[in-house]
Amino acid sequence: KINNAAMKFLLLLSLFAASSAFSPTAFAPRTKAVSSSPKTSTALKGEYGASSTSFYTTTEKQDSYDDLDSILEGHCADKQLQTLIREMLDACADITEALRTALVTVEGSSNTFGDAQLSVDVIADNIMWDACKNSKVIKDGASEEDPIVRTLHPDNEYTVCWDPLDGSSIVDNNWAVGTIIGVWGKDTGFLGATGRDQKTSMVALYGPRTTVVVALDDGVYEFTYGCTPEGCQLDDGTWAPWICSRKDIKISEDCKIFAPANMRAAQELPGYKALLDHYMQDRYTLRYSGGLVPDVYQQFTKNQGVFSNPTSDSSPAKLRLAFEAAPFGLLVEKAGGKTSDGVSGGSVLDVQINAVDQRTPLCIGSSKEVDRFNDLVCMIN
Repeated sequence: KINNAAMKFLLLLSLFAASSAFSPTAFAPRTKAVSSSPKTSTALKGEYGASSTSFYTTTEKQDSYDDLDSILEGHCADKQLQTLIREMLDACADITEALRTALVTVEGSSNTFGDAQLSVDVIADNIMWDACKNSKVIKDGASEEDPIVRTLHPDNEYTVCWDPLDGSSIVDNNWAVGTIIGVWGKDTGFLGATGRDQKTSMVALYGPRTTVVVALDDGVYEFTYGCTPEGCQLDDGTWAPWICSRKDIKISEDCKIFAPANMRAAQELPGYKALLDHYMQDRYTLRYSGGLVPDVYQQFTKNQGVFSNPTSDSSPAKLRLAFEAAPFGLLVEKAGGKTSDGVSGGSVLDVQINAVDQRTPLCIGSSKEVDRFNDLVCMIN
């Protein structure tokens, strides 16, 4: 039994602990211990959050935002390409609305690769096909769900390849997913061409907001759907469907964010294991969801990052060159980043596309980190 004196002591102790927990100093930043080791640069390290490794936006609110039409007029000289970009963004807007109302269920069918199709996969793919069928400029279309090049309008200009809803394995969690689009001209098509031959590419991210990054003549621009910021209302009281939320996006050569895919390959690739050890030992920030679109797209919003997906004998390549790697590669390299084909260490944009379903390893992002991947995994030096 506890006597009265002991009870009083325990009560006072609990009251002291409670008052301390809510004291002004309880949530004050911890004082860093003095170390005799050399100082490391913190320029790329977040200064917020418990671990000081989180990265928060520094984007400030603008008085006004340019709409899609004004950006295209100033940064995309080809009128036909302007038309195509508008058509594809309209399709992304339709997919946005569909995702808000559709349940994620198994459709009862599978795509050409044997993957079970979800209701949202089919809906997004149908929206893309409808956009291509009604297009004024698209000649051929090919979907990752059924990788056959289909001619829709023989006299038109562009061949469009798309992954209608990348991230099927995480969409049931209500995590961010996306649409990936690559565009080639009729002078090359895409079979026998390379990713560098693309006229443009774009990637839509469906999260709390829908944003799309687009490769234009002079750089990468981001457009946001359905926003109503102050100063952007049109004369008739409505709002432009797409506003430009980021201009001329750049990816820095250094980074502290990593997104490591196919980590199983580290069991067979000593270089990949060494790379993962480097990320952890040097306190890089892990930002990986398992969805290619959010895991690479963050490089455009954080202006840094690296995504790696090497292959091994028991973990073969899964990423499709034409539908995923090439479109993202054009955007990242146009923003100042770098890509690796995961084998030779050369750019993924220089790999010839010889089959609709061609797969590839990939490393993509901040240039110095792609160089590190090439050194350790591809062993080019």
